Formats: sequence, C-alpha cells, structure tokens
Amino acid sequence: MPFLDKKAAIAGTVLAGLVALAVFTGSMGLRHFDPAVTLYTVGSILAAFAVGYRFTLWAQRPPSRMYFLRGLQILTRRGPRAIRQSQARKKSLPEATLANATGENFVAQNFIRRRSTYRWIMHLCLSGGCTLAFAITFPLVFGWVHFSSPPNDAEIYQVNVFGFAVDQFPVHGFKAFVMFNLLNFAAVLVLAGLGLAAYRRLTNAGERATQTFMEDLLPLILIFAVTVTGLMLTVSYKFLDGAGHHLMAIVHMWSVLVLLFYIPFGKLFHMFQRSCSLCVSLYKKAGADGARAHCVRCGDDYASQMHVDDLKTVLDQVGFNYRYAGTKGEVHYQDICPHCRRRLLALNQGTTLRR
Repeated sequence: MPFLDKKAAIAGTVLAGLVALAVFTGSMGLRHFDPAVTLYTVGSILAAFAVGYRFTLWAQRPPSRMYFLRGLQILTRRGPRAIRQSQARKKSLPEATLANATGENFVAQNFIRRRSTYRWIMHLCLSGGCTLAFAITFPLVFGWVHFSSPPNDAEIYQVNVFGFAVDQFPVHGFKAFVMFNLLNFAAVLVLAGLGLAAYRRLTNAGERATQTFMEDLLPLILIFAVTVTGLMLTVSYKFLDGAGHHLMAIVHMWSVLVLLFYIPFGKLFHMFQRSCSLCVSLYKKAGADGARAHCVRCGDDYASQMHVDDLKTVLDQVGFNYRYAGTKGEVHYQDICPHCRRRLLALNQGTTLRR
C-alpha cells in the first residue's frame, strides 16, 4: 500500500505487540485480567499501534531525527568533537542535563511558567490529573494490579502487583479511602484545569482568533466527557444505589475509547512529542560547552558550531539551498549572524529600490 509507511507500520506493530504481551504477562497469563474491561484493553492496544505509527512518522522528519540522533549521541558519549571537548573539561553533561530537563519539562513544566503563570497552573492541573488517572487505570485494566482479601478476613484488602502481594490495609481505614478515591481526586484536578482552559479560550482574544474545533476545543470536550462520566459512576454507586450505573459505564467506556483514538491524531499527541524536548536540552547544553560559530561578515559569536552545521544538513535534506557566491567564495546563509542578516536584507532591499 503506497500510503502506508513501512517503518512506521513496523514500529506501531511492535509497540502494540509489546502492550499485548505486557497485558498477558503482567496479569499472570490473564488469570488476573477482568473480562469486563476487554474493550478498554483492545482500544489501548490499537491506540498503541497508532501512537507508534504517528511517532515514527514524526521522528523521521529531518529536524526531529537530527535532535534524537544528537541526543542519543550525547547520552552514549559518542557525540561530535564539541561534546568530547566538553567532557574533557570534566563537565557533567549527560547526567545533570537529562535529570534537569526531565524535571523542568515534564514535572515542573517551567517552559510554560516562564510564559504565563495562569497557563502554568492550568497545564499542571490537566497534566497532573491525567497522568495520575493513567497511572491508576492502565495497571488496573491490564491486570497488573488487583485487590483481594485474605481467606480468613474480609475486612482486609490486599494489594497484588504482578501477582505478588505488596501491601494490605483495612477496608474502612483512611488508606482505603485514599486508594479507592484517587481517580476521583484526579478527576477534580482535571476539572479545575478544564475550567481554567475553557475560561481562557472564551476570554482571550488571541486564542479565540486562532483556535480550531478539532485541535483546541475537541480535546477539552473529550477529556471533560471522560472525567464527568467517571465521576458519575462514583455518584451512582455511592449516592444513588447504583441507579443508571450500567448506562453510565457504557457511556464512559465509549468516551474513553474515543479519547484513546484521538490522542495519536490530535493536539494531545504533543504528550509524546515532548520527549524531543529532552534531546533539545541536551543539545543546547552540548552546544554551549562546545565550539562556537562566528559570523563570516562581522566575526561575532552567534551560535554553537554544532547547531549551525546540523542546520545546514537539515536544510539540504528538506530541499532548501541557502548558499550564494560571496566575495571570498561560496557562503552559506547560516554562517551569518542574525544582526548581519537584517543588515543584508536592508541593503538588498535598498539595491532593489535603487537607493
């Protein structure tokens, strides 16, 4: 099929196979797998294929591929000369930078805080709540975690992970209350983030002018549907004696499946694209510690030499030729600093206008 990328299809199949294998082995040969969540599991496997396919397509693009290759080289300490020079100066490049980048980009999300405190709080609520919900639901659905009671005491719950008992607690204790309501706590956190996001999209003129339904509004609607229907399940069995529980369970299941299938093809895919930011952080650190590029026109230091060389390679790969004949031979536009580029632009505009 000409429309099917072979590498991406292989990557998607491998990822889907790994998820299926993890479900089978983690549930001890499906002994601890609940048949009631079969559709959730099938949806997760299919979504894993789509994520692997889409991620491979994106990672094959020249800029993304360059960042990932350089990040891998830095982590394995087999990078270019600039990286080896940095290591020779005994600078803890890979370890410190990787840890800092993970904390700043994935946990603290400081890159958003520097733009807007409001957006930072909003993203922390959404990402924190969704991450907590995923961390709870996937192990439960896949059968990696299940609860049981000792044969002689029905008032004790035992936590089993991959078939091994790791903890136990009284059914009516505080720990049980926290354990059984973690998803509800995550839902409240997500609703707070959704409220902040909705208010911003309704009142911010810039967002209203650029937002689209598929990319900006639909993900909020899907997350809201999953969150509210999940909370309604708790309301049903705690306060309504189970009234409407079956119908709400079906609606919740389909909303979850739609969200899973939307993730690889919509805005929420940026959750996986953020992995490239770790490579970018490593890349910047390596460039700052390595050789520097100097403008061929004024001689100023304006960027890392590694970045300039890689940018030339990427531009060639995407079909852009920025070379031109200078007074001292062929010159690449990337060898000129931004300040001189602006001056050259003004000079050429003046020449075109015959001034």
